[in-house]
Amino acid sequence: MKLLTRIPLLILLFTIPAAAIAGPIDKVAELIKQGNTHELAKLFAATIDVTVLENANVYSKAQAEIILEKFFKENRPQSVKIIHRVNSSAAYNFEVMHVVTDKGKYRVAVTMKEIEKQMVIIELRVEVEKT
Repeated sequence: MKLLTRIPLLILLFTIPAAAIAGPIDKVAELIKQGNTHELAKLFAATIDVTVLENANVYSKAQAEIILEKFFKENRPQSVKIIHRVNSSAAYNFEVMHVVTDKGKYRVAVTMKEIEKQMVIIELRVEVEKT
């Protein structure tokens, strides 16, 4: 009888959306997988250090969005796998992802920092995956 009263609780537990319990690192990975630069740009700091392949510079939020949008239009993401994460500090997160696109494999590193009580991306690097 106890089992019957616990089944609805178990069903509820397993139906909670993963996004509701996912942290900022997981959110970034999901947005990259979708190639959703508009939503990703909402997580950018006012200025962000962006490296895409050989081009590196510090850009405004809007400029960085345009650069990443161009990259993802030319390289449509197919899968993303987080291969390394550092989230032991509430004020600093770092992740490295393996991103497979229709044109090749890339390594994407993202650094996030808490600024004004919000986690924002301060650095994003896209490099060709070295195998």
